[in-house]
Amino acid sequence: MKSCLVVDGSKVIRMVTRRIVEGAGYGVREAADPGAATAACGDAMPDLILLDWDLPGSGGAEVLRAVREMEGGGGAAVILCSSQSDPARISDALAAGADEYVMKPFDGQILRSKLELLGLGGSPMAAKLV
Repeated sequence: MKSCLVVDGSKVIRMVTRRIVEGAGYGVREAADPGAATAACGDAMPDLILLDWDLPGSGGAEVLRAVREMEGGGGAAVILCSSQSDPARISDALAAGADEYVMKPFDGQILRSKLELLGLGGSPMAAKLV
């Protein structure tokens, strides 16, 4: 089973995202802040990281840089999530090493399309469940 780390300061957003990602056939872990995110990646690098760009403290950009420097971090797909739609910000996120960018709030269909773009789609049966 593919693994995903959902990183967001909001417990509600983590819960909703977990349901979507589990429905796509992933095992999910959660992190609420940058320290927990980097520790989780250090313990076991996930196949996919859904990373809030606007985390408190050092923020999603710092988490992304730290992950990319870790062993196996280059192989993890990272989708940055944000409520901001500024094209320069999206460009900065992709330049920082993100594989994709998704606007909050997102639903199962939007996330599945991003996963398909990255070649990370879940099983067809699981996709019907979301």
